[in-house]
Amino acid sequence: MILLQTILPGLTPEPADTAGVAKAATGIKELKSLSFDDLLERLAQDLVTFAINLAIAILVFYAGRFIIRKIYKIVSTIFIRRQIDRSLSTFVLYFILIVTVIGILGIETTSFLALFASAGVAIGMALSGTLQNFAGGVLILLLKPYKIGDYIEAQGYAGTVREIQIFSTIITTYDNKSISIPNGGLSTGSVNNWSREAYRRVTWTISISYGDSVDAAREAILAMFAADSRIEQGTPAADNGIEVVGDDTGARTADTDEEDLSDINPDQSSDPRPHRSLLDRILHRHRETKKAIDNWERRRQARIQALIPKPDYSPKVFVAEMGASSVDLQVRAWTRTGSYWDVFYYYNEKFYNELPSHGINFPFPQLDVHLSHTQAD
Repeated sequence: MILLQTILPGLTPEPADTAGVAKAATGIKELKSLSFDDLLERLAQDLVTFAINLAIAILVFYAGRFIIRKIYKIVSTIFIRRQIDRSLSTFVLYFILIVTVIGILGIETTSFLALFASAGVAIGMALSGTLQNFAGGVLILLLKPYKIGDYIEAQGYAGTVREIQIFSTIITTYDNKSISIPNGGLSTGSVNNWSREAYRRVTWTISISYGDSVDAAREAILAMFAADSRIEQGTPAADNGIEVVGDDTGARTADTDEEDLSDINPDQSSDPRPHRSLLDRILHRHRETKKAIDNWERRRQARIQALIPKPDYSPKVFVAEMGASSVDLQVRAWTRTGSYWDVFYYYNEKFYNELPSHGINFPFPQLDVHLSHTQAD
């Protein structure tokens, strides 16, 4: 088709294109006016041109694939820093390469994209679920509701994210089962990301007997927590505020009420070496501006964090319920997300072993049976 279009431009016009019809008629007349030798010569020239373009396209494809492999590590590093999955980078690079090769072959990329969009409408009718998963995968890679290594719970499954593909997400459950979940449901449904927050609250329910001292149980439990470095005893230092580092422009705290952007364009006179070269002055101004913008962003984040109530991470022991045969205590403690299950199971055993030594008894259902003896006549 490309070869015929080269020989006879305008022979494949659109029906409503009158200019294209005229070009086709002109091409037919030119064809009739050519001798057999001229036609063969023109065909040979066009075949040589097409062969050269095809060779260039093949060369560009393999050279591009070689370059993509070489820069994959660099691009992966950038994507990782921005917390974008690497599979998206490979998809983008190969898409650019294919469009470039198509352009070298002489195919209009705009027409190709239009054809691709039209075909997508037809294919979408049959592959609506697959396209939904594709769109969901793109949204997940861009919005990042979770990333590789996070422990999530969604669609009735819970596990660690091992791979985020364009159509599905693969997780590994705690018993080492590999589950593939379609991205369509993940992008539109609820996803519980257990790894997103740095701290989690651990909760136990401890039943003690009526008559046992609640204060004694509370003191014993809090003493256990105080001796364990995994249990937070208050607001962690990392949550007290955002540290702002840098020069005088970054010394302001989160108490600043107004957005001060005046230091984003620092005065050139602040340069300690005013007689630098032009390149040095430009680089110096760029560094100072970047430092000012970074400090302004930190102050903005500090003001946002100041508006969010800080949770009290101190351990708590409450009387949750007075049941039929026990007093139920609810114990709450905060720990880092990675230590959640270790802390939970560790204190299940520790409560059972150590609380009885403090005079705390664990009740269990009992049934008293009274037998009545009657004397026979």
